[in-house]
Amino acid sequence: MVRPATILRIRLTANFPYIRPMKITLIRLGKLHLPFAQSGYDEYAKRLQHYVKFTDELLIVNSKSKDIDQIKKVEADAILKKLQATDYVVLLDEKGKTYSSENFANYLTQMQLKTQHLIFIIGGAYGFDERIYSRANSQLSISSFTFSHQLVPLIFGEQLYRAFTIIKGEPYHHA
Repeated sequence: MVRPATILRIRLTANFPYIRPMKITLIRLGKLHLPFAQSGYDEYAKRLQHYVKFTDELLIVNSKSKDIDQIKKVEADAILKKLQATDYVVLLDEKGKTYSSENFANYLTQMQLKTQHLIFIIGGAYGFDERIYSRANSQLSISSFTFSHQLVPLIFGEQLYRAFTIIKGEPYHHA
């Protein structure tokens, strides 16, 4: 026999992720030059506001160097200036862990219990400097495919939106 207190505890647990507000920031290097990618990303960024405090940090880094390591160093300096010690940092990286949409929604739910500020970072064309890998808490791959940096914000924005609709039980995602 299930006692009423057990039922109450289950309901509270199911709603617990919504008790602690979380801020999500996407840090990305470089502007989007494809109009459809920018407008699509903007649409999902706007939709995300319904679920979470979402901010977009666009970093424009001008390195005059042609040396890849120097470019990554300059980009890392700009990224590190945006991070706080308490931020949970996730790199969007081809070597990162992959998730299904449902598992990514579960991951975000767990992050709500772990941190108040979740930062996702899209690196530059040459990847990340070792200092950024050292600072990161984890790495996430959005696909086994390689995508243009012009498309990654749009694809990731859509997946972030999809994850929150899954968490809320809304009909956007059809499993």
